[in-house]
Amino acid sequence: MVNQSIEEVVKIISHGRERTNLLRKYEQKTIAFLVKNIPSWISSNILTGIGFTGNIIVFLSFILATYVNDDFLLLGVPGFMISWFGDSLDGRVAYYRNKPHKWYGFSLDLTIDWIGTILIGLGFVFYADSGSKILGYIFVVLYGWEMITTLMRYKITGKYSIDSGIFGPTEVRILVSAILILEVVFKGFLLYISAFACVVLLIVNILDFRKLLKLAYDRDIDELQKNGSE
Repeated sequence: MVNQSIEEVVKIISHGRERTNLLRKYEQKTIAFLVKNIPSWISSNILTGIGFTGNIIVFLSFILATYVNDDFLLLGVPGFMISWFGDSLDGRVAYYRNKPHKWYGFSLDLTIDWIGTILIGLGFVFYADSGSKILGYIFVVLYGWEMITTLMRYKITGKYSIDSGIFGPTEVRILVSAILILEVVFKGFLLYISAFACVVLLIVNILDFRKLLKLAYDRDIDELQKNGSE
């Protein structure tokens, strides 16, 4: 496996997962390079733990920024990098090593992602002023809606995709990291952009839900036609 090209590794680690995000080409090649070179003693479960640790760091960045100094928000940037590293590699390493646990990994990943999202939203609630705390709650609810839509789409189509158009988890992490940096430079920026982000996420959720209903309807029609021909 050592002599495999990056392109060959990309095919192995994709394992039928459809990606549409803007940075997919560069991201997949980076992940392929990492899975080829990561030490063998680092397991998928360890990587999942590393990813979750990144989310904890983001949460702590909000807490420290609230009670110590605003500059601690910058800690969230490496936190998101660590989160990306663990979350992106855990399943891919398993497939590269031909030791996949599809449903175990699927269940573990989704649960850890959800807990991590709750932590980040909770951190925002601590950081925000009293009038803006609701934004943290709204963000978590909308993100949860998107996760549910993703799962239902997987159930209906049999194809698992974690992206909403050109935006995937990686683009979201980069965007939020940029927002944290801007918040340190321009105090109060985070609250305004968070409100805008919630509006955008709501629109994306509505559009994805409409597409989901179309897929569900088409499958119903297809199954009715098949049942009628039997």
